[in-house]
Amino acid sequence: MFSLQSILRENIKNIKPYSSARDEYKGNEGVFLDANENPFGSVGGNSYNRYPDPLQHAVKEKLSTIKGVSASQIFLGNGSDEAIDLLFRAVCRPGKDNVITMPPTYGMYEVSANINDTEIREIPLTENFEIDTNSVLQAIDEKTKIIFICSPNNPTGNCMNRDAILKILQNFKGLVVVDEAYIDFAPEKTLATSVKIFSNLVVLQTFSKAWGMAALRLGMAFADAEIIKVLNKIKPPYNINIVTQEHALKALAQVQEKDKMVESILAERAVLADGLKKLPSVLHVFPSDANFILVTFKGGRKAYEHMISKKIITRDRSKVLLCEDSIRITVGTSEENKALLQSLENYSG
Repeated sequence: MFSLQSILRENIKNIKPYSSARDEYKGNEGVFLDANENPFGSVGGNSYNRYPDPLQHAVKEKLSTIKGVSASQIFLGNGSDEAIDLLFRAVCRPGKDNVITMPPTYGMYEVSANINDTEIREIPLTENFEIDTNSVLQAIDEKTKIIFICSPNNPTGNCMNRDAILKILQNFKGLVVVDEAYIDFAPEKTLATSVKIFSNLVVLQTFSKAWGMAALRLGMAFADAEIIKVLNKIKPPYNINIVTQEHALKALAQVQEKDKMVESILAERAVLADGLKKLPSVLHVFPSDANFILVTFKGGRKAYEHMISKKIITRDRSKVLLCEDSIRITVGTSEENKALLQSLENYSG
C-alpha cells in the first residue's frame, strides 16, 4: 500500500510554504498595493508589471477538460525538468535514498539525482529496449523512492510495455514517474487518467514537442492531488510567467492545430524512415513512437560529423548504452528531411 507521508522527507512535511501576495488576495479588481510592483506599467510598453497567477488556475481548468483529470491533479512547471527536480526534493534524502532509472533514457533523471545527492540504480533496458521488470523489482529496497520510466523512450523512440509499467506500479511503494513527453506521437494512450487509480503514479508531459512551444518552457505533471499539493508547496512562488500562461491558453483553445501538426510529423516520419533504410551507410532504422528516429550507421560518429559538415544537425548517441553507432534524428519538414537524406546519398560510412 502506497503512503505519500511514509516517503516524504521530514523537512518537507513540516515546511511552511511561502505565501505570495496573489495567494492572499485572489481577486481581479481593486487598488493593488500589496506586491511591491511597479504601478506605472512595464518598460517597452507591455503590461507585464503585475505578478502572474502563482497556481495557473485558468490553464489548469482548460487542461483538465482536455486531459480528463481534475485541476487539482495538475502541476505546471518550468519545463518537465522542474517537476523532476521537485520530486527529488520532496522524497529523496540527500546521501541516503536512491532512485531507479532504465538506460538508455532521458539524461535529466541522472542530472537531478546528482544535484540532489541521490544514488542512481541503473537497470538497463533489454536488447529490444524493453523494461527488465524482474530486475527492476529486485533492485528496490526500503530507500528506493522513485522509479523513472520514459515512454515513448528517449533516445530509442519506443513505448514501454504497458503491463510492465502496471506491474511496477502495483509492486512498488514509492513514486513511479512515467515521462510521456512524446506521447502525442504514439499509438499508445496516455496514462494520465490512471492517476485516479494509482496514487503513486506521476505522469509527465510537455508543451515543447507536439504543441511546438519549446521556447516557452512549460511542462505538466499529473498525479494524485496530495502529490500535487506537495509540489505546489515547494515550488518557487511564480514559476510560470504570464506570457507562457497566455500562450498556453491560446494553444489549448486550438487543439485541432496541434493534431494537424502531429499528423504531418507522423507522415514525414514514415517517409524519412523509408528513405533512411535505402541509404548505404545505414545499418538499422529502429521503429519509433516519437517525433524522432534512432538510426544505426556504419561508424556512427563519422556519419554524424559528415552531416555536420553539410550543416545537418542531428544528435550523436553512439556512446550511449545499447545505442552504439547510433544517431537520433528529429523528424523535420519535408524540405529538411530531403536535405538530410541527400547529404547521405553518396556517403558509404
